[in-house]
Amino acid sequence: MYWDTILYVKRLGLASAVALAGVFTWTGAPLLAMSVGSHSEGWVPSRDPANGVTMRAVFVVVLVLAVLELGLTYALAHLSAAYDEITGRPEEARRTSPWLRSMRGEREELARRRHGISVVERILVLSVVAAALVFEYWFFFLAGSSLGNG
Repeated sequence: MYWDTILYVKRLGLASAVALAGVFTWTGAPLLAMSVGSHSEGWVPSRDPANGVTMRAVFVVVLVLAVLELGLTYALAHLSAAYDEITGRPEEARRTSPWLRSMRGEREELARRRHGISVVERILVLSVVAAALVFEYWFFFLAGSSLGNG
């Protein structure tokens, strides 16, 4: 009973960490990259609205975003592996691209049917769907038209 509670808390903690990393992928990382990029120029919109964005700021934003996203991808891969280890899910075989697979090689599909989709995969899919829905809501209802009112 005691070990079951500990395993449940560990699974819940890992699933929560995956959810946070998934949400941070779509919200926190881009906002942090834009913040770092804006601070790299020292530009404040309220002080000098006539100055535009420089290429240095754009480069800093792209670089910081790439580093953050790579770090989050690495963290999600390790969190997924840790969750699979705690739940006893067997390691998947090395994935090969669909066009490189043998037509007879359905073993991965059999394993996927046997073990199903993991909780980590479901959380990440829900994160992507939620991000897409929020973006669509913003785009269609909140952003307004850039074409003018004419």
